[in-house]
Amino acid sequence: MALSVDMALQILILAAIVWGSVLAVSHLPKTSAHSISDSTAQSVGIAIIVAVLFVIFFGYFIAFEAFWNGQTPGKKLLGIRVVRDGGFPIDAAGSFVRNLVRVGELALGFYALSAVVMLISPENKRLGDMAAGTLVVREERAASLTAIIGQAGGEPQRIAMLTDEEHALIARFIARRSGMAAHYRRQLAYQIAERVRKRVSSDLQRLDDEELLEKLSASS
Repeated sequence: MALSVDMALQILILAAIVWGSVLAVSHLPKTSAHSISDSTAQSVGIAIIVAVLFVIFFGYFIAFEAFWNGQTPGKKLLGIRVVRDGGFPIDAAGSFVRNLVRVGELALGFYALSAVVMLISPENKRLGDMAAGTLVVREERAASLTAIIGQAGGEPQRIAMLTDEEHALIARFIARRSGMAAHYRRQLAYQIAERVRKRVSSDLQRLDDEELLEKLSASS
């Protein structure tokens, strides 16, 4: 379903580009018929078409997943996202590999082989996920404050508003931080802490990044 939404958007983008190109060409000045050979014009035209199709149908996924927190518009609508194995956010390299394999998956019966692989895989991974070390997870909606207070018997437990993915991400950071380079450790701690800081209680918000993650890890 997410793929269907994304492909509909891609077709709209392609249609807009074609329409704009036709308008642009219609306003170009007429040139001599002998200024460029038909074969050269055809080669250039084919190269441009292939490049545009690749950018739209594969660059679309790479750009959105890498820079929109693992989601395309279709994935966001369906409440799913792509993450690296272990719950880490996907990076540009992982998204590139994942979607480069998509070219072959599309050619092999329009994702038919990928559908079979996903059914066999314990984590429902397609071939691109296996190659890139990624998986698609379903996001949990944060519980409302009223529901949290009711569950806790009157005391708001803001920590419960973290998703399972975020708990797993924090636990993975705590387990691996001792082996990280200092600058990378600080940067990663900051990124994770900023992702959850606004959804925890005010006393936890005052902690520095690693102290906050330690508290959240101990409470999960």
